[in-house]
Amino acid sequence: MERISDIGATPYEPAPRGESLRKLRNGGRSSGLESLKFALSIVLDCLTFVVLVIPILVRYAVGLFVSPQKKKIAGQLALVTGGANGLGREICLQLAKEGCHIAVNDLDATNGAKTVDDLKKMGVKAKFFKADISNYDAVQGLRKEIESSLGPVDILVNNAGVLPLMSLREGKPEDIQKVLEINLLSHFWTIRTFIDGMIERRMGHIVAVASVASYLPQGRMISYVASKYGLRGMMEAFSDELYYEGLSDQIKTTITFPFFMPTRKELIDMLCKLKIIARVPIFAPEKMARRTVNGILCNSRQVFLPKIFGFGLKEYEFIPNDVKRLGRKLVFQSDIPRLMPLPSQFNMG
Repeated sequence: MERISDIGATPYEPAPRGESLRKLRNGGRSSGLESLKFALSIVLDCLTFVVLVIPILVRYAVGLFVSPQKKKIAGQLALVTGGANGLGREICLQLAKEGCHIAVNDLDATNGAKTVDDLKKMGVKAKFFKADISNYDAVQGLRKEIESSLGPVDILVNNAGVLPLMSLREGKPEDIQKVLEINLLSHFWTIRTFIDGMIERRMGHIVAVASVASYLPQGRMISYVASKYGLRGMMEAFSDELYYEGLSDQIKTTITFPFFMPTRKELIDMLCKLKIIARVPIFAPEKMARRTVNGILCNSRQVFLPKIFGFGLKEYEFIPNDVKRLGRKLVFQSDIPRLMPLPSQFNMG
């Protein structure tokens, strides 16, 4: 494959097609014989799949009725990004109830210090670390600070994010770039930074806080939706990568899909302005935090709040667009208007 650094610098070389491609596929042997061998291999693969899938289906069926045994995380160190306020703070408190020591990361040093004080009252170690996790070098520095004062990170909770209601044509280019850096690229930086230690110790858990917007694309919030769709795909692929590297039993992943939560005044003000605050479900961040930590304890790959949303959201993607838009119009009683401008300062909590 072409190296990223060579893009545009080397001439394009087309792939072989037609007879040349057939010769490569057949290795110069009779195409008729190869076709028969291919058909037989497909039949064998199907039979093998049927045999091997039975115990998997049985295990999943049992899981519908028997709750999984929860793992113990007491004494482990959890890093929670955006942990000073809102959902991040509540996740810190719930992890502390399980006996975890907490590294609180945020840009809000004032509320970060308050969160740390509350955590210490619960009998765990806690410390605040101010760092912009959208910057790779800053994340590298964050790791060194945490390891020198608290030790290696066992549980990484990537919670930090921003929710700008911004159309594709609104905001400055740097605004859009910043949204993607905070909501998506920061996950690359933190995972790349802390995964090596987890692999070395053969244990770890990585959590990504996404959004129902990962399944429900909506105009007027395009950069946010794009970042959350990307995060969903990233975590699915990353989970697969751990499996193929033989690490899926030691390092677990969880992605959460929260709905509206009263964590920021701007969000509630927006729902009031749209006149839909009474028409959409709003869940307490404490409840979502409990579900998130329970997902860690049970090694759940996905966490939805409420749980039934998981079934509906996955089927929603197959509904025709006209039907989706009709449903949204009936729920919102109107089309979503422009609600800009973008907040003057990004809040990463």
